[in-house]
Amino acid sequence: MTMTNVILPGSTIGVFGSGQLGRMLALAARAMGYRIHTFSPDRDSPTGQVADREISAPYADLDAVRAFVRTVDVVTFEFENVAANVAEIAQASGVPVRPGGWVLHTAQNRRREKEFLAQAGLPVTPFAAVDSLEALRSAVARLGCPAVLKTAAFGYDGKGQVRLHGPDDAPEAWAALGGQPAILETFVPFVCEISVVAARGVDGAFAHFGAIENIHRHHILDLSIAPARVSPAVAARAVELARAVMEKLDVIGVLCVEFFVTKDEVTGDERLLINELAPRPHNSGHLTIDAMMTSQFEQQLRAVCGLPLGDTTQLRPAVMANLLGDLWADGEPNWPAALACGAVKLHLYGKAEARPGRKMGHLTALGETVEEARRTAEAARRALAA
Repeated sequence: MTMTNVILPGSTIGVFGSGQLGRMLALAARAMGYRIHTFSPDRDSPTGQVADREISAPYADLDAVRAFVRTVDVVTFEFENVAANVAEIAQASGVPVRPGGWVLHTAQNRRREKEFLAQAGLPVTPFAAVDSLEALRSAVARLGCPAVLKTAAFGYDGKGQVRLHGPDDAPEAWAALGGQPAILETFVPFVCEISVVAARGVDGAFAHFGAIENIHRHHILDLSIAPARVSPAVAARAVELARAVMEKLDVIGVLCVEFFVTKDEVTGDERLLINELAPRPHNSGHLTIDAMMTSQFEQQLRAVCGLPLGDTTQLRPAVMANLLGDLWADGEPNWPAALACGAVKLHLYGKAEARPGRKMGHLTALGETVEEARRTAEAARRALAA
């Protein structure tokens, strides 16, 4: 790796999107001497509060996009649902765009994502593209029930999903999603859900944070546990698949691959199915800030700037607990009580309004074992309501 390929400290990182992921990237970038400019439609955003410059404009304002790109040395993203032409404009200006626009184009649409994975020979749940009620009926007949109908675009945290228990549910499910292009997936009875957050550098170098176990509540990530409580073989296979995804998509930056761990009813063997991709740091990787030598955000910075990837050694077992807006229902949470619960770290995102289901921050607890860390994390979160 030559210095000519490296974007050095003192340079400016341009981030499209301005939520908590951009905020934590900005904090990592500041620690290493970089400047951060952020672009989104919002003002006083989580990223904007800690960035050197916050540009508030619609992503459709292409003149504003061009002007923004001229002020930065590299472009990256804190979420994938940015119009693909934003990446194209940045790339046309000669500024490096990492990951590239083709990665966003693939990952921001469930249909394209599933088709890419299937064509690449990677394991996914059986699915069918659905563009009409008639197509949905046909897909149900082919895949069977139970099944899950998901919008092709703009779905997260369980939004844009409807479960079908039988063929008669098709009209109501189709209406519930507003007749949008969708995919139907076979419902997978899984043992657990895990994710692998990994990074790939400009030179093709690969680094990962191992398998992280995820527990959801009301379709929103509730707890992440590292290392995941799965066999070494399953964890190794998950990392192998994450690497394959990154190489086949030619990702430069950080990407999270979410998996279902299933069990064969006959042999009892565990196997993995890829559920979703996120071409950016991920909620399940927030615990890397406190539990690993290098966080997922520093790793994103290193990757997009052409620096060597950081050491991903885990220092201690860790559990991350999400803090949702529901915790503010009766007033300000009891922060001192939570922080009295042993080895706990608090991260708040600077969001002005606490709404039910909205991710406002997280706690990370460390322990000698994941069981100890989980007890501490859950005790600290309960203490917030004391």
